[in-house]
Amino acid sequence: MGASPFSVSACRQRLQQGAMIMDVTLSEQQQQDLMQFLLLLVKWNKAFNLTAVRDPLEMVGRHLLDSLALLPHLTATSCLDMGTGAGLPGIPLAIMRPQTQFVLLDGNSKKIRFVRQAVMELGLKNVQPVHARVERYQPGSPFQILLSRAFSGLPKMLELTRELRGPETELLAMKGSVPHEEIAQIEADYQCVIIPLQVPFDEGERCLVRIRQSVSAR
Repeated sequence: MGASPFSVSACRQRLQQGAMIMDVTLSEQQQQDLMQFLLLLVKWNKAFNLTAVRDPLEMVGRHLLDSLALLPHLTATSCLDMGTGAGLPGIPLAIMRPQTQFVLLDGNSKKIRFVRQAVMELGLKNVQPVHARVERYQPGSPFQILLSRAFSGLPKMLELTRELRGPETELLAMKGSVPHEEIAQIEADYQCVIIPLQVPFDEGERCLVRIRQSVSAR
């Protein structure tokens, strides 16, 4: 797997500590699934360059815990993870929310190949990996939530997802520092809420931008 027993143990311990700090309860099965996903990511990353983060211990904070920071804000039953890359945040969230249906979308074929493999090995029945660009993807019905971790600027995101959203759809965009310039360019038809995110073992600044269509514009 490319990781010694000690490093696997250290990663699991960091995951447990981080979850405790975030007040996230992990079952034994969820811990096993998250660790299996991490080990798959480490293994495939050597050949496919899925993420710039190489250290498995750092991946726990930067990828797993960072994804789990979305859990309190994920209340829908259908979610689209746009530009999912290596399945982030979609796969960790799908492990934690088996009753929620996730579509993991990316235009990079090798990353979607990894996502398909991970979904198969983890036995995730609530995840559909899709190889397509956002602007060309045509689902049968709008999603309740659109997720974005590292996709594009907010105005561009709203433009590209017009056909994917309904009046009640929420867009949850994970960002570093608060993107004031991007928010200033958003049309007045939308309401934006900035939610600070605290991710254990990751010193970088993180926030969540929640965007909804204004009631008057629906």
